[in-house]
Amino acid sequence: MFDKILIANRGEIACRVAATAARLGIRTVAVYSDADAHAKHVAVCDEAVHVGGAAARESYLRVDAIIAAARATGAQAIHPGYGFLSENEAFAAACHDAGIVFIGPPVGAIHAMGSKSAAKTLMEGAAVPLVPGYHGDNQDPAFLHARADEIGYPVLLKASAGGGGKGMRVVEHSDAFRAALASCQREAASSFGDERVLVEKYLTRPRHIEIQVFADTHGNCVYLFERDCSVQRRHQKVLEEAPAPGMTDERRRAMGEAACNAARAVGYVGAGTVEFIANQDGSFYFMEMNTRLQVEHPVTEMITGLDLVEWQLRVAADEVLPRRQDELRIHGHALEARIYAENPDNNFLPSTGTLSTLRPPAAVQFDIGSATSPAAVRIDSGVREGDTISPFYDPMIAKLIVWGQDRDEALARMRRALGQYRVVGVQTNIAFLGRLVASEPFSGADLDTGLIERHRDTLFPAAAPVPATTLALAVAAQLSRETVVGLRKYQDSIDRDSPWQLATGWRLNGDYRRTMSFDHGETRLDVVLTSGAQASTLTIDNQTYPYRYTHDAGVYRVTLGERRIQGHVDFEHETAHVFADGQSWTLRWHDPLAQAGAQEGGEGRLTAPMPGKVIAVLAAAGTKVEKGAPLLVMEAMKMEHTISAPADGEIEEVLYAVGDQVPEGAQLLAFKR
Repeated sequence: MFDKILIANRGEIACRVAATAARLGIRTVAVYSDADAHAKHVAVCDEAVHVGGAAARESYLRVDAIIAAARATGAQAIHPGYGFLSENEAFAAACHDAGIVFIGPPVGAIHAMGSKSAAKTLMEGAAVPLVPGYHGDNQDPAFLHARADEIGYPVLLKASAGGGGKGMRVVEHSDAFRAALASCQREAASSFGDERVLVEKYLTRPRHIEIQVFADTHGNCVYLFERDCSVQRRHQKVLEEAPAPGMTDERRRAMGEAACNAARAVGYVGAGTVEFIANQDGSFYFMEMNTRLQVEHPVTEMITGLDLVEWQLRVAADEVLPRRQDELRIHGHALEARIYAENPDNNFLPSTGTLSTLRPPAAVQFDIGSATSPAAVRIDSGVREGDTISPFYDPMIAKLIVWGQDRDEALARMRRALGQYRVVGVQTNIAFLGRLVASEPFSGADLDTGLIERHRDTLFPAAAPVPATTLALAVAAQLSRETVVGLRKYQDSIDRDSPWQLATGWRLNGDYRRTMSFDHGETRLDVVLTSGAQASTLTIDNQTYPYRYTHDAGVYRVTLGERRIQGHVDFEHETAHVFADGQSWTLRWHDPLAQAGAQEGGEGRLTAPMPGKVIAVLAAAGTKVEKGAPLLVMEAMKMEHTISAPADGEIEEVLYAVGDQVPEGAQLLAFKR
C-alpha cells in the first residue's frame, strides 16, 4: 500500500478521498488554487501545494504543476477524484511517464471510453445493447442534420468527449437542428476542448440506470449493483438511489454482466461506471462509461457496506479485489441529494456568495447488523460555514445521503434531513429537493429523466402566503436582537436603575403597542405586538393571538394562540431566514427608523444574472426584436445562458463584446420597448 498520495482535486471529493486515506494511515497532499488557499480540502490533508490561479485551467487542469507537486512532496500515487483531469488520458500518461501511479484505469481504457462514438463501436463488438444513432467522425452539419432526419425526432445531440450533462441538447424537430448543433458544439469545445458530437434517438420517458463496476490487474471484474439516476435537470443528476426501484434479479444480472463485458472489452482496471438508458419495459441500452469514481458513489457504499475509495487504492496498489461477485450483497436502500448553491426558480442558475450560516442535519449512526453499519444520515461536503461559493467551480455545497431498511424508510429520513438543513448567504435547491422527494411521482417510484419538467406545476408552485407562525418566529428573533442591543446600552448607561434604559417595552401606564413590518418579496406584512403587564398578543391579518416566546441555544419556541412551534432564525444583515416545520422563509425586516432610499431599476436594462463571459452576441444596435428573441449568450461555470428580449422592442446599444468578462448585475444591452 502507498505511504503518501496526492489528491488532484478540490472540494467534497478531495475531502472524501482524504478521509479514507487517513483511516488507512496514508498521508495526503492537497493542491489548491488562489481561490482555495483556505479551503476545507487544504485543511484536512497533511500537506498542500499551490498550483496556480483561480480559474481551473490555471490550476486544477495544469498537468505540469500537479505532476511537479507530486514529485516535490514524494507522493507515490495521484487520485484524480471526479471532473477536472480524472478522465484525461494525457494526465494519466504523464503520471505513468513520471513513475507515479495513477489511481484510475489504464491510459488505453480512458482513450477507448473517452470518445462516446468510438466507445459505442467497441460496445457493439462486445454485444452490449446500443441506442440507434450516429457515432461516426463525419461532423459536417449537413451530414449530421441528414442523419438526425433519418433517425427520427426527437434526437439527442451529445458532446462526443463530454460528461456531466454538458454539451447536450434535445432537438424536437428538424427546423431546430442547426441552431441546437451550433450551441452544443460551442459548449463542447469550451468544456472539453473538442466540439465533436454524436446523434442518438431520444427515448421518451427513459430511466437512467448505471452499474458500478470494479476490475483489478489480476483479471477479476465485479459489478456492485446499480444506481437509479433518472431524476435530472438540464441532463444533470439531482437525486440518486440504490438499488433501482422495480429492478428484478434477472434484469440486474443482465445489466451487471453487460457492464462487466464493457469493462473487459477495454482492459479496464479500477472503479468505473457503465451508464445505461432503460425503457419502461425493461430493455436497456449502453450510453457511456465514466472512467472514474462517480459523484453518487456513496449510495453504493451505503447498500454494500464497502468503501469504494479504499477499493480504488488497493487495486492501484496491485492488490486483488477484496470481494468476489458471489460475496456481494445489497442491504437496505439509500438516497443521495445534491445540495447546490443555485436558484431553481431561475432555471437553476448558480448562486455565489459567502455561507454565513451552514448547518446540516446531524449524521446518525444506525446498526443494521454484522453485515454492514451505514450511517442513517451522511453528509459529504467540501465547504464550511464562512466559506465562499465562487464562480470558478461547481457550486455544490454538499451531498446528503440517507439509508433505510427499505425505500419508504429512506424517503422519510431524506424528507426530515432536508427539512433540518439551514443555509444562509446563497440561494439553494433545498426547498426544491424537499418538494421533489415528497412528490407523488418520486415517492411512488414513477421515475424517468423527464420527471421534473413533466411535474413543473407541482415542483415549482406559486408563492404561498407566509404562515402566521413564521411571522411569530421572525418577531421573536427581532425582539431578541433588540434586547441584546438594549442590554448593551443599559450596561453602558450611567442610569442603570431606570427601566427606560431597557428595550423590553416597559411602560409606566398602559400597554406597549407597536407595529412590526417585514417584506416578503414585494409584499409588506404588518404584525401588531401588544405587551401588557400580564400577557402579550400578536395581531396578524386582523386575527389576534395570545403570544409568548423563549429563545435558547439558537432555537426559538413560540406559542401563538393554541399552537406551539419551534424553529431557527438566522439574520443576515436585515434579512431574517426562518427555518421551521421543514420549510424556510426569507423576510426582510423593515426598520421604520432606517433612512434607506429605495432605487428602482431602470426599464430597458438587461443585466447579467451571474458573473460570466460573453460568448455570442446575437443582435446588433438598431435591431428590432420580438419578445423572447435571443440577444446574447453568456457562459458561466461551463454552461451557456441565453439573454432574451423581455418584450417587443429595439436594441439601442450592445455594451459588451464576445470574450468580455462581465460581473453579476452588469447591464449587457440597452433596450427600448
